[in-house]
Amino acid sequence: MRKTFMYKIYRCKRTKRLHRQINVGGAIYNHCIALHKRYYRLYKKHLSLSALQAHLAKLKRLPQYAWWTQLGSQAIQEIARRIDKGYQAFFANGKARKAGTTTRRVGTPTFRKVRNAKSFTLTQAGWKLLDDHRLKIGSTVYKYAKSREIAGPIKTVTIKRDALGDLYVYFSCIVQEQPIDRVMTGKSAGFDFGLTTYLTGSDGTAHQAPQPFTHSLKAIAKASRQLSSKKKGSTNRQQAKQHLARVHKRVANQRKDFHWSLARQLCTQYDRIALETLNMQGMKALWGRKVSDLGFATFLDTLHHIASKTGTAVHHIDKWFPSTKLCSVCGSLNTRITLRDRVWTCPDCGATHRRDLNAAVNIFREGASSHGGDHVSQASACSGC
Repeated sequence: MRKTFMYKIYRCKRTKRLHRQINVGGAIYNHCIALHKRYYRLYKKHLSLSALQAHLAKLKRLPQYAWWTQLGSQAIQEIARRIDKGYQAFFANGKARKAGTTTRRVGTPTFRKVRNAKSFTLTQAGWKLLDDHRLKIGSTVYKYAKSREIAGPIKTVTIKRDALGDLYVYFSCIVQEQPIDRVMTGKSAGFDFGLTTYLTGSDGTAHQAPQPFTHSLKAIAKASRQLSSKKKGSTNRQQAKQHLARVHKRVANQRKDFHWSLARQLCTQYDRIALETLNMQGMKALWGRKVSDLGFATFLDTLHHIASKTGTAVHHIDKWFPSTKLCSVCGSLNTRITLRDRVWTCPDCGATHRRDLNAAVNIFREGASSHGGDHVSQASACSGC
């Protein structure tokens, strides 16, 4: 299996070379996009990967493209491979849409600003790992913050930069899958996502989200005003832009820390977790920025990743299962519930429910029954309702 190790590269004068190499990669990327578009206008067909890579190798030998040699040959070939992968995804999406198997739309690779280029990748050559947390790229040696040991043979080395201008190195390694060594707790639960309470468990637990973007709105607005007042192209504008990127990076780090902490807590506490299937597009259309601030989709990816390491089973129930409108005591369906009804009473049995807790209990019961779990009685599932 593949595992990626990320380390931050120490900033020094030599790192300017890495920034230049990333910019060169961005210029080559735009040149390849132009070649694809021109080839299609002339021949009405897709430019193959082998033809593009052979053409790039010839261009490097011309005097007007001699500056491309700042970037390794394998990195240039990887750029062509990445573009070809984007076009293949575009063609596959077109066939799937015609067949009616998907409604998702994938576009073709497009031009990008060179200053927005983010990375380049090296495979077998062009780099060498030295001792004392040092990495040699080309003829230059860089130091990185080695927070943990690298395990397994290294297949690719990727240099990335973020909006703040910080550089990171990613080592993609082949590692042996380790057996799961964990004491099972015997606990299972269902969880309901919410905007007020982030996660409500069928066992009565509740988890609140920090909402870092909402709490940093004043700082973001102030940094944005400072940026807009600076003259374009000036040093002050560049510094203001970095300050705004620093604020956004802090918000992203806070959200990421919350997601990982909560996911680890759930996977340690429960052996089986049942979740609802979220309609992210519909939620963003209704609540927009708050849904993005909570980061439901990112949390689910993190939860599945940690669950695969700890042996926790994560199940998703059907998207159209009426977990909110279904009474967890008698099983009757109440179609009169609106989004404003946080507490409601069942018209058939008279049971009073908290909206999120009732939905979590129904999700737990449906997840246990639809994925081959043990029978869950209404009495045991409704403890805490």
